Amino acid sequence: MLRAALGIGLAVLAASQVAAVSCADRSHAGNSYTVCEVDPAREDLRLFRAMPDGAPYGNFATLDQALEAEGRHLGFAINGGMYHEDRAPVGHYIEDGREEMRVIATEGPGNFGLLPNGVFCIGDGTARVYETRTYLDRAPACRHATQSGPMLVIGGKLHPEFNPDSSSRFIRNGVGTSAGGDRAVFVISNNAVTFWEFASFFRDVLGLGDALFLDGNVSRLHAPDLARSDLGFPMGPIIAVVEPDP
Repeated sequence: MLRAALGIGLAVLAASQVAAVSCADRSHAGNSYTVCEVDPAREDLRLFRAMPDGAPYGNFATLDQALEAEGRHLGFAINGGMYHEDRAPVGHYIEDGREEMRVIATEGPGNFGLLPNGVFCIGDGTARVYETRTYLDRAPACRHATQSGPMLVIGGKLHPEFNPDSSSRFIRNGVGTSAGGDRAVFVISNNAVTFWEFASFFRDVLGLGDALFLDGNVSRLHAPDLARSDLGFPMGPIIAVVEPDP
């Protein structure tokens, strides 16, 4: 009896220590996607951009090495929004409660300025995608936040500028969240897709009413459980789950 109880206790403890990040490849309408789901109440989900000396991390390996010195490592990571040549964020950016860049609420060039755009906000055990005007109105408490655009899905509706007959196809990545903020789902396409196809995947397959485009051809993913860590152009902001070393 004692051994059985001990075995059950150890199993429960082990289960509680299993990472709450799950990644898998999925197909829909002839396209391939890698989907990573994060439980923000259980995982240490955060943003990273630059080292203490101000130099951008730029890639997953450099960030992982910096965490290794603290007895931690990357459990998951994905590029976290658009950035300038010096890798500073284009739009609103908060890291560890410190605002580095204000909210940009006006229309502008490129995908970022294709309104409505939005903000991915990581709070206390929650993660939410907000349309930018809603974010300004509600002023949620974000420990970390990154602004990008365009929105993919807004309140269950696709961005009004998306065209189902579009021929503009790129590798794309984005994030969608549940209405309660208890579910954050990150997606990267494994082949070139249109905005319409990408947004439809978030809404119709993943069942998410709010989703935000993060970037296009610079999109990269670090998913150790899939033995995947993409190389490519130097990144600006990075969204990551940090885990303690075993």
